[in-house]
This record gives sequence, C-alpha cells and structure tokens, in this order.
Amino acid sequence: MDFLTRFSSSAHWLLRLALTSVFMYHGLSKFPKIAQLAEMMQMPGPMIFMLATMEVMGGLFVMLGGFMKDWMTRLGALMLVPVMLGAIFVVHWPAWDNFVRSESHPMGGMEFQVTLLMITLFLLIMGNSLNKGASSN
Repeated sequence: MDFLTRFSSSAHWLLRLALTSVFMYHGLSKFPKIAQLAEMMQMPGPMIFMLATMEVMGGLFVMLGGFMKDWMTRLGALMLVPVMLGAIFVVHWPAWDNFVRSESHPMGGMEFQVTLLMITLFLLIMGNSLNKGASSN
C-alpha cells in the first residue's frame, strides 16, 4: 500500500482529466450544430450556445485550477453543476431506470450523468485541498 500512497497527492488529476475531457468534447462538439441541437431539444439557440460555453469553460477551469488557484477549480465545477442537473432532469429523467440505450430511450439511462455530477460536486466542495502542491488562494 505504500506504493500507492506515494501517488495520492496526484490522484486528483485523474478526476480532473476525466471531467475535463468529457466536457470539452461535448461542449466543443455542440458549437458547429447549435441550430440542429436547438431544434432537437426544443430550446433556443442562445441557450445551446451558453450550454456549450459552460461545458468548455467549466472543464477548462477545472483543469487549470489544478495548476493554479482553488477558486478556478471551484468556479469550473460550479459551472458544470447546472449543466449536469439539466442533463439529468431534462434529457435523461424519463430513463432513470434504464442503464443502457434502448428503442424507447435512445439517449440511454443517466448513471453516467449522475457520476459526472458527483465528481463535479466533489471538486466544488474539495477544491484544491486534494492537491497539496497547488495554491489554495
């Protein structure tokens, strides 16, 4: 166990990398198809643009916060919380008991979205206290 303990102060990067990669991918992929997503989701185009921006900026701040300031980690996570709550309650709630895609629920269940929300809340609460080498200002 001592072997793994040596890496414990860097383990926060695993959560940051996972969260950032998911949100950067999803956010950046929304920009070229804002009109189509707005129509499909029955939402105004500017709201889709804001959603994509929050995903990209939130992911970026979570990652940069690990190198820089605690407030960046927390702000990034705070930007992602409403994104995930929206995904859970607006898109995935009808499939709350489904864990995989099906004909009746092509978007699949919401276990992934709940997991992302929990990681986001964890980083919001913990900030950089996981990262002993970063400034906590």
